[in-house]
Amino acid sequence: MFLSLLSFFIVSNKPAKRDFFWFFMTKPRYLLLEDGSIFKGIAFGADVNCSGEVVFTTGMSGYPESLTDSSYQGQILTFTYPLIGNYGVGEDETLFESKGIKVRGVVVSTNVKNYSHWQATQSFENWLKKENIPGISSIDTRSLTIRLRDKGTMLGVLKDKPVKEKMEDPNLTNLVSEVSIKKPVTLGSGKKRILAIDCGVKQGIIESLLQRDTTVIRVPWDFDPYADDARFDGVVISNGPGDPKMVKKTVLTVKKIIAKKIPLLGICLGNQILALAIGANTYKMKFGHRSHNQPARLKGTAKCFLTTQNHGFVVDTKTLPSGWEVWFENLNDKTNEGIRHSNLPFMAVQFHPEGKPGPYDTNWIFDEFLERVK
Repeated sequence: MFLSLLSFFIVSNKPAKRDFFWFFMTKPRYLLLEDGSIFKGIAFGADVNCSGEVVFTTGMSGYPESLTDSSYQGQILTFTYPLIGNYGVGEDETLFESKGIKVRGVVVSTNVKNYSHWQATQSFENWLKKENIPGISSIDTRSLTIRLRDKGTMLGVLKDKPVKEKMEDPNLTNLVSEVSIKKPVTLGSGKKRILAIDCGVKQGIIESLLQRDTTVIRVPWDFDPYADDARFDGVVISNGPGDPKMVKKTVLTVKKIIAKKIPLLGICLGNQILALAIGANTYKMKFGHRSHNQPARLKGTAKCFLTTQNHGFVVDTKTLPSGWEVWFENLNDKTNEGIRHSNLPFMAVQFHPEGKPGPYDTNWIFDEFLERVK
């Protein structure tokens, strides 16, 4: 009887043949959310469990750059684009935004195994296995995204069994300390010396500075340039993960820099850290901005730029002190996209002017900053 059924599956019905072998060859994996909802799918990547903050990105490409973006530390990333892995992954680390994958887990609709790209040397799944990152595929990512959009970002776990467990919020810890470098590093030999405070800096930011005749002194998040007698002409506060209020030492350092009126540029988390340093407030967004097409309008003009973004916290512009103004605002939800001082060389943007992945519409931000560096 069993042999007859097997013969029927293999010879008579191709879809049934596929389903028959899928049943025996795949392993289930579950995504459990803190609201009690459960999504069952197919396990791929590393055979481990993980927990974190479940977020979504609407980017249609750039998954190698996204997964190596340190701003995703502590998070389980959901891709709304249904096909992930179609151009594989290369082994050239200069194509990544940091060393190694930073997300804790990956959620996709379809894990594409047959990749094609001239730089690719491995599949998306093989890359996850090497980095010990679990993934789940074949779930309704549209339904999951709608849930996260309507109810807000939630904690979750990826497990091999649908058994509930305690979920810890990664934002209650100092995630920046996990991704920042440990010792200062000097890069390039340009005329202007830029102190880059590494809160999880993307490689694209470093490259954008080096392309503009600079020397970049990349330092840890808790580095005190005045205690170490560092020499620099300007400062960049980088992007990074988590709640900006957890990096109090960086905020204190920025206060010292502002007091000495040294030109300063904040990017993403750096925008929030600058706001805290001047006495303003930040708050957690409902589901954040994670995409490559967020519209940011230059305040007071009709100019709008498409921007790459990855953040869950934002500046409360109502708390900005005198002398500070909104530089950019988001056209979708009117949240802050940048602040600057009305006459001193301090500025910051919530988006990523370097792109990678995404548009280069705001690459001029680096030029704007460096013009103020003497």
